[in-house]
Amino acid sequence: MLPNVLQPSATDHVPVLAEEVRTALAVQPGETVLDGTFGAGGHATLLAADLQGRGKVIAVDRDPTAKTYFERFTKRAGGVQTRLLRGDFAVVLPQLASNDVKVDAVLLDLGVSSMQLDRPDRGFSYSVDAPLDMRMDPTQDLDARELVNTWSERDLTHIFRKYGEERYAKQIARAIVKNRPFERTGELVDVIKGSIPAPARFGDGHPAKRVFQALRIAVNDELGSLEAALPAALDLLRPGGRLAVISFHSLEDRIVKHFLRDKERGCTCPPDFPVCVCGHEPELRAIQRRPIRPGEAEIAANPRAASARLRAAVKS
Repeated sequence: MLPNVLQPSATDHVPVLAEEVRTALAVQPGETVLDGTFGAGGHATLLAADLQGRGKVIAVDRDPTAKTYFERFTKRAGGVQTRLLRGDFAVVLPQLASNDVKVDAVLLDLGVSSMQLDRPDRGFSYSVDAPLDMRMDPTQDLDARELVNTWSERDLTHIFRKYGEERYAKQIARAIVKNRPFERTGELVDVIKGSIPAPARFGDGHPAKRVFQALRIAVNDELGSLEAALPAALDLLRPGGRLAVISFHSLEDRIVKHFLRDKERGCTCPPDFPVCVCGHEPELRAIQRRPIRPGEAEIAANPRAASARLRAAVKS
């Protein structure tokens, strides 16, 4: 790790796969870095250190509370230019690309951030009783309370299966419809626990984990945002630019994997065509075939890192 005043202190947020991200993005002095999911600024702080006082960091986040962390980050940036753009990266990145903005590195650290999980009033955690919310952008209309209390049993079953891969999706949806309205996360957790067989309550993690994941994804349209942001991130990159994406569940990782492989393959002709006639050239080159995962030491220090998967590629 390079010595620099921008290294985080013991009280700072520790970003997941920090050194792996730095290696994949290989930021050099004078370059422009776009952190599409700024959060508490952990990754941005380390990447800014690699700029060594020369370059620019563009931060994007839909959560207005990121502004506080960005202001602290800017004070410590040591000559690096900084800019914060508030909004969903699915909207902000295409806007930047349409204005011919070019960058050398893009990072997307997906999912809910620690700063959101650690604030009970945001309603993301199934471990603490709080108002049902789960909005990454508190100004948007749809929240988890409205979703749980108004969506049909069929629609709830669908999102629990699709976004949470929940085995007991139908039973849980039926119990929610029967017992609503809900105002707090604790009420919802109790109903989820009561609607699944007793042995399943002691299986793979907390019994409400998959339902809460599904609700959060649906409320924030996380997968739709990712599918819109990836092509825009590619458009923003200069030739030789690097893209790194950290995902935390198989649904996100599958979207990222397929996008990178499609852009690496280039050709869209049917497999039985003897020669390429589409004329599409490869646009990306994968830095590593398999996703990069955290080591045992990182997981021991930060259990939230256990499910993290990093995929990275270079623009042709």
